[in-house]
Amino acid sequence: MQLGSYRTTLCASLLLVASLTTATAQQPRANRPVSAIPTNILLRIIRAEDERRWNKDLAFLLANKNAQVRKRAALAAGRIGDERAVPALLDLLRGVDNTDVRQVAAFALGEIESPVSAEGLIALLEDTRPPGEVRAREVEALGKIGAALLSGAPASDDQATTPKAEDKQLAKIRSAILDVLKFEAGRRSMPDRSSILLGLTAVLRAKPEGVGPIIVRFLGYSDPRIVADALNALARLRLKDGNEDARRLLVKHDDPIVRANAARVLAATEDKQAFDALLARALNDYDLRVRVSAIRALGSLKDARAALPMIRRGTELFRLAQLRSGNGASRNEGLETLAALGLVLSGKLTDTTATRILTGEDAVLEPELMLLAFSFRAMTSENILEDEVARARIRPSEYLEYQKGFEAAREQIPERLPRVVYGFSSTSARAAGLAELGRLKPQPPEHVLEESQSLLRRMLDDRRTPLFAVPNILNAYAVYKPKGFVDLLRDYLKQSDVIVRATAAELIGGQPPDEANARTLIEALPRAIQDKDLNDAALAILDALAKQKSAAANEAIKTALDSSDHLIRRKAVALLKANRVGDFSNRIGTVKTRNMEADYRRAIARIGKHVTATVVTSKGAFSIEFLPEDAPLTVDNFIQLARKGYFNGQTIPRVVPNFVIQAGDPRGDTNGGPGYQIRCEINEVPYERAAVGMALSGKDTGGSQWFVTHSPQPHLDGGYTVFGRVIRGMDVVDNIARGDIIRRVVVNEQ
Repeated sequence: MQLGSYRTTLCASLLLVASLTTATAQQPRANRPVSAIPTNILLRIIRAEDERRWNKDLAFLLANKNAQVRKRAALAAGRIGDERAVPALLDLLRGVDNTDVRQVAAFALGEIESPVSAEGLIALLEDTRPPGEVRAREVEALGKIGAALLSGAPASDDQATTPKAEDKQLAKIRSAILDVLKFEAGRRSMPDRSSILLGLTAVLRAKPEGVGPIIVRFLGYSDPRIVADALNALARLRLKDGNEDARRLLVKHDDPIVRANAARVLAATEDKQAFDALLARALNDYDLRVRVSAIRALGSLKDARAALPMIRRGTELFRLAQLRSGNGASRNEGLETLAALGLVLSGKLTDTTATRILTGEDAVLEPELMLLAFSFRAMTSENILEDEVARARIRPSEYLEYQKGFEAAREQIPERLPRVVYGFSSTSARAAGLAELGRLKPQPPEHVLEESQSLLRRMLDDRRTPLFAVPNILNAYAVYKPKGFVDLLRDYLKQSDVIVRATAAELIGGQPPDEANARTLIEALPRAIQDKDLNDAALAILDALAKQKSAAANEAIKTALDSSDHLIRRKAVALLKANRVGDFSNRIGTVKTRNMEADYRRAIARIGKHVTATVVTSKGAFSIEFLPEDAPLTVDNFIQLARKGYFNGQTIPRVVPNFVIQAGDPRGDTNGGPGYQIRCEINEVPYERAAVGMALSGKDTGGSQWFVTHSPQPHLDGGYTVFGRVIRGMDVVDNIARGDIIRRVVVNEQ
């Protein structure tokens, strides 16, 4: 479960202007007053949210005389996501209510993502007089609706708009978003900061054409956050309009996030003119986030002039990480350097399986590469993904010989010996390296491809291969499109592990429609629907069945409408509608929640209190302050797991420098959870540096995996639940590397 696409809620008393203000990681968030909403009303609202139930009671609360109740009910309507709430929310937005209520109504419309509300939002945006907070949330809402239309899967299960009408509506939405940004860019004084920031996020979602020149106008602003977000938009949309400004900002701007995002723009657009500046930042910038972004950019440029200085820098980093065992930041940066070197040197060095005649630059690079390899091997006791992939790219034939030798030696080594031989991480890393051989352009010699394929098959057939590594090996094997692969996948649909079955189903779904595949998927579905802890297999099988486009497959999908799992029912309804089988929205129903009234009361009782957790890791400790008003049930879930010792001893499976660290997975492969899902509590708290959020693999799929952001991530706003922030120890967070351990989590409630 990763941040993905693949794929956030101001609660009762938090003002938008405060949520958009950048806070340093060391500043505790000010405690807010106890909720002004009566407990009995708040209980009704939270229970309805938890069950995903929209009814007359909530509709009535939208007209309550207490503005805080109206605001909280509007938020609930958005979280529930029922299109029937749209008219009432539009009425709130059009009315004369206070700014807080109106802007939450706009936020809620964005959460529902219904195209039905688009016309009303567009009409409201034509009036530039409302407070900036309201307009900002209106344009944000249009961005989310545009994204839903763009994906071809509107969130509302009642929407029956034709594709042609959707295209026209999407065009109107994009035009309205552009008009807001043009208006703000054209103001001679006092532009609205919130409208600019949320407008930039909206263009990321709706992807309007011709937006580049408008975004570029914000690169000259004095506000570093606006500049950074504009660069973020350019990078994510891969637009070249701002490259000249990005090269200037990379060199001259004081703010590290601006410099880092400038490097990202130059990477996304592969700007060759930026080579010297990027190399200087990669080697010398004082901020790790800038160095990492510049290193990645150099990898995208693939300029061999970067090789020697990067090799020397990588050697220095790995030696530093080895000498100072607690220096995870150096390890992370070194791994990024290895990954970039794989791209920079791919196909550039002479490669034979026997002898090498070194001339020119190769004669210099060879001993430097050997020194880097020695430094890396001295530091680690297992195969590492970045190293395996880099070596496969740089010298394919030599890498294959290494893999063959490793496999031969493995046969002689007892199973009880080090994880470098049999561990999940090592096995998965080797599979990734072999997969890379199959992706290389130009392709390696035929014998390299054949032997790589054979090695992957041997890994699958070896009983000592860790079960959790099988999905990674299957994905690697798929790169080669081997004969009999579909038959193998059908066998893996019968395995015990849910993630193995889910992977097999996803790969079958990628094959052309086939009657035998459909039959196998139909047979596998009942068991998957009955899985107790994870629903990944059921969801993947449903997706694969939908791609078969047959009457029998659609009938099988209908059986999922009887599942006790809300996510499975919702998936089945969406797929049947997409396949034009019919509208079964009335079968979605409500969520069968795990929570009782005592759970809701416990969660509500924390509002207004200072609730923290100290996370003790192998690199030191950091403290999280929770946000029980913004995400009461998410906070309660984390606290209950922590008090059971659930997180104790877990490894941290994912670290992406200048993005996040991710934890909370008992499997250690980012696919695990506690055996249940919790609903999202999307809120308006932004993803600044040090934000703590829930990891998802889709809406309402949270459970136990959580993450901490290294830097602002505006594209996550309104998509993942923020339920806390690190108030002490961000230096520890920055120093955590993949594989570090959470020793314990200690909760403190005052």
